[in-house]
Amino acid sequence: MRKGLFLLYGLMAMLVSCENPVITDDVEEEASGNLRVKVYQLEQTPFSELSRATLADACTRLNYAVYTLEGMRVKQINQEKTAENFGTASFQLEPETYQLVVVAHSSNGNPTMTNPAKIQFTNATGYSDTFLYSQEVTLGEEPVELSLTLNRIVALCRFVITDDYPEDAARIKFYYTGGSGAFDAKTGLGSVNSKQEHTFDIIPGQKQFDLYTILHNIEGTIHLQVTAYGKNDNVLCERTFDVPMKRNHITWLTGDYFTGGEGSMNIDIRINADWDGESHISF
Repeated sequence: MRKGLFLLYGLMAMLVSCENPVITDDVEEEASGNLRVKVYQLEQTPFSELSRATLADACTRLNYAVYTLEGMRVKQINQEKTAENFGTASFQLEPETYQLVVVAHSSNGNPTMTNPAKIQFTNATGYSDTFLYSQEVTLGEEPVELSLTLNRIVALCRFVITDDYPEDAARIKFYYTGGSGAFDAKTGLGSVNSKQEHTFDIIPGQKQFDLYTILHNIEGTIHLQVTAYGKNDNVLCERTFDVPMKRNHITWLTGDYFTGGEGSMNIDIRINADWDGESHISF
């Protein structure tokens, strides 16, 4: 009987040792790890070199993930801007070549990062200005320290209402397709066809609404439906727009939303300090 129990325990131990390790969404940082990274710069932001304070002005969350070259996530660290070490992370890893991915953003939650080909934000977490670093890193006997520059991967539609709100206006919903809430870490391009949605409560004086998406190519078009609701959820106004977009560009969509008609769109592209460019469209 005792011999049979020993055999059973041995078989169970072998099965456990053969299983892949369970990877959690957030692991404790190894302070003296052999891969140490620091977010040094975010593309097209006013900060030439980032401190913890200026980084927190540009984004509120950082997600660091290490994958095997086959795409299996090995470790992940999530940080919020209140963290004392916001902008730096350390991993203890076996000598090997890995894919290192770092995402900076200001969404309400962390993206799903199980698969580096489909790092995904959702309507629940929200969409924001988003920056990416993704490179292969080879670890040997000596520790590796990296200062990282993250590149912006989103396009922004800035919707501006120039006429007055109806007295009964309570909220406004933006529903758009043609972009993506998920991206492939190797390309920074959208990897799913998303139905993105953002609803704002109408605040007196607020006329500008920012809508982010990740395009499937450097340029693309989103189909935007804008619906304004009254206090009893009655529809006050609904209009649709096809909006040309470009990665790292702002497309301004400006006009009289409630009282305007279907006009032609005039596009004016100019460069500013914070983004690579802007397009102005009147409706």
